[in-house]
Order: sequence, then C-alpha cells, then structure tokens
Amino acid sequence: MNSRYLLKNQRIRSGIWKWMNNNDTSVLCKRTLASYESSASNSKSSGMPEYVKIVEVGPRDGLQNIKTFVPTDVKIELINRLSNTGLPVVEVTSFVSPKWVPQMADNADVLKGIDKNPNVSYPVLTPNLKGFSSAMEAGAKEVAIFGAVSETFTKKNVNATIKDSLESFNSLCDEAKKLNIKIRGYISCVLGCPYEGKIEPTAVANVAKQLIDMGCYEISLGDTIGVGTPGSMAAMLKEVTKVVPASKLAVHCHDTYGQALANILTAIQMGVSVVDASVAGLGGCPYAKGASGNVATEDVVYMLNGLNIKTGVDLNSVIDSAKFITDFIGMRPESKVTRAIAKL
Repeated sequence: MNSRYLLKNQRIRSGIWKWMNNNDTSVLCKRTLASYESSASNSKSSGMPEYVKIVEVGPRDGLQNIKTFVPTDVKIELINRLSNTGLPVVEVTSFVSPKWVPQMADNADVLKGIDKNPNVSYPVLTPNLKGFSSAMEAGAKEVAIFGAVSETFTKKNVNATIKDSLESFNSLCDEAKKLNIKIRGYISCVLGCPYEGKIEPTAVANVAKQLIDMGCYEISLGDTIGVGTPGSMAAMLKEVTKVVPASKLAVHCHDTYGQALANILTAIQMGVSVVDASVAGLGGCPYAKGASGNVATEDVVYMLNGLNIKTGVDLNSVIDSAKFITDFIGMRPESKVTRAIAKL
C-alpha cells in the first residue's frame, strides 16, 4: 500500500515512530519519514495551491504520434475510462486534416461516441476555421487553438508565420465567442525549439498576451521537446506573468530529458495551478524530431498526492486506463509510477 495512505492515520504514524525509536533504525529512515510528514503538512504554508487541475491530453496529444491507427471504439473506451477517474478535463481529439495527422481522422465519430460525464470538460483542438466548423457540427463545447514562439516551427506546423497564424485565430475566436464556446490557447516551444534552439521568455510573453486578448480563458505553455529545466521554466514564467496572471496559465511538459516533474513543481511554486498530462506518458510531436512523450498523468498525480495537493483524481483508476491503452498499442507505459506498481 502507498505510504501516503498509511501515514494519514495518526495511530499508525505514532506506531512507526515508536518502532523506529526502539530499534536500530538508521538516521536516514527517520529523516525521510520526518521530511515526508513535513512536506505533506506544509504545502499551504509554502505558498503552493491546495488544488491543481489536471488536463488529460492523452487521447489527443498522446495518440496523435502513434503510427498504427487506433480504432475509434478503443479511443472512445479510453476516454470513457479517463472520464471516470476524477479528471476534470479530457481533451478528446483534433479537428485537423487527416492528411497531416491520420490518427485524428475519426475526430467527429470519437466526439459523438463518448459518454459525456457532466463533471468533465471535453475540449478539442481546432487549428483553423474549417476545423472549428467541423467541431461545432460534431457537438464540441470547448476548443483549443495553438501557436508557437518559433517561426520555423510555426511554418512546419501550420505553414504560416507567427503573425499570420495569430491573425487567423482572431476570426476563429470571434466565431467561438458568438456561440459562447470556451477557448483555450496552446503555445509550443516555450523553452526551446528543435530548429531555432533557445527561446527568449519575452517572445513567449508576447504571444501569451495576444492569445489572452483574443479571448482565451487559459494559456497552456508547452515545453514541446522537453529541453526545459527548473531554471529556464522559472525565467520564462517570471516574464509571462508580467502580462498574464498565473491563474490563467497552465504548463505542458514533455519528459525528454527527465525534467518534466521538476519543471511542473517549479511552475506550481510560482502560482500555476493547471497541469497538462498524458495517461501512460503517451505522446511526442509530429513536427518536433526527438520529442518524447508528455509527462505521465500517473506520475503527476503521485507527486501531487505526496505534496498533499488535491486533484480529485483516483490514481489507481488512471493506472488501469494506462494499462488498457498501452496493452492495446503494444507498448510499455512511460510512467514510472505505473511501472513501479506493476512490480508490486
């Protein structure tokens, strides 16, 4: 059983301490237990939020890079399973041309086919007005748009300049507002670009402000190729929060260099309380060579549980969902938590 649940019981905690004091237990063990209890009880005093919203992006961002087509009924089953884990947001699909992302060719069928939990939001990605119109026909209630802070990446991703891509979103946002459709904004390559290298934090702040001004209620800042560190994350957020409050920001971290959880923790300590994650660590980016998967939802939930930060998400249910999709795809889960529990 996870130690978090054991340590919740005061009698058990007292018993553990009594046993340690009566036995030749190492100082390290005692320090570890004390540190755990201190971190769990002091999350509020450390300035961290009491609650973090997790946005599940596995069915869209996670699956889009899987080369073998995942059948529609399997996608629907995955989303239905994730909807029953306590996740408040599950991104369903992308209304993009199947020529560019074949995995999303069944977007309308997936959106129409899922069992919609009234406590869950189901946004879809819409790269342009055509995609937005298709999403509306399929019954979408929330959409996401995406830009980048690298000219080269933007050109390869949407075949436009940063300026032109942002201008194209103006008309889409106008239509969404007329229909009372919520809009979320993504920004790619905020901590590094596969083509241009380092990205200046001021460039990220500039695009974030423009997306907020268009009407996006939240901006997800994406470390698309996973090159960020806590240092670069802090520097970027320091600049962005000068023009967009932390309450309107989310972080979207890929784990290419194993820095995702550290970067997320840094963002949370700086006031961000929304985290994108992908079940089983599925993902990558078709336009970013070398980018590994998103941070695993299981790993994020486990870390936040240890910090005594509420998410409303049942860890075991997410792990079951991870096993379901990875067993079907025939791949090993990228989540360290899922791998560890599988060995117990």
